[in-house]
Amino acid sequence: MNAHFMINKKPRIICHMASSVDGRIVSDNWRKLENQSYIYELYERCHQSFKSEAWMCGRVTFAKDLTEAKRPGLRTSIKKIEKEFFIGDEEARSFAIAVDPRGKLGWKNNDVRGDHVIVILTKQAGSAYLRYLQQKGVSYLIAGDKEINFQKALAWLTKLFPIRTITLEGGGIINGSLLNEGMIDELSLLVIPLADGTPGVATTFEVRGPVLRRKSAAMQLQKVKKLKHGVLWLRYKMKK
Repeated sequence: MNAHFMINKKPRIICHMASSVDGRIVSDNWRKLENQSYIYELYERCHQSFKSEAWMCGRVTFAKDLTEAKRPGLRTSIKKIEKEFFIGDEEARSFAIAVDPRGKLGWKNNDVRGDHVIVILTKQAGSAYLRYLQQKGVSYLIAGDKEINFQKALAWLTKLFPIRTITLEGGGIINGSLLNEGMIDELSLLVIPLADGTPGVATTFEVRGPVLRRKSAAMQLQKVKKLKHGVLWLRYKMKK
């Protein structure tokens, strides 16, 4: 397979998030809620309705909530690995995608909650880390030199795996990166009846860096549904 292909096809991207009414997404500060478990339950129920083959988060989210393994000590002297991708499980049909540009995450095995792990890296990850992922049976693809090239990453995902729809459940930075590239197709937002107000806390979209490709992203409201506990479920389609 030619490792330098580029195709126009990409998976459908649904950004699925829960936020306070003022847009904060870090639930650590929502202590005034008597029981936060209902947020997770509603969030997961909505997630299941998408029937997506994969879900995607950034490194920070995985490190905090989804993997307990620390990045291992790696050998500095190892034969350079040229191949830009590795498939750890040819039979997998559901996937957890971790965006980890430098290769900092450690893995106990090659799945999270039954979903096969795919790691999106840059060339800064290094051959020793690639060998480590291969030994764990974790799939990976390299998309970019120092920063993730999301166009290339999504092309790889469509080409190498049976992925047609991805539920994006980032941090604000990865959400903002894909928004900035115009790659999000839909927004699914659960609005929690709580005003956070904490300064400096991440919001649903955080566009960082010197290049802003878009000043704003217009959306068209598709659906509004009132859920339990006063939560609103808003569905938007991104205007191209």
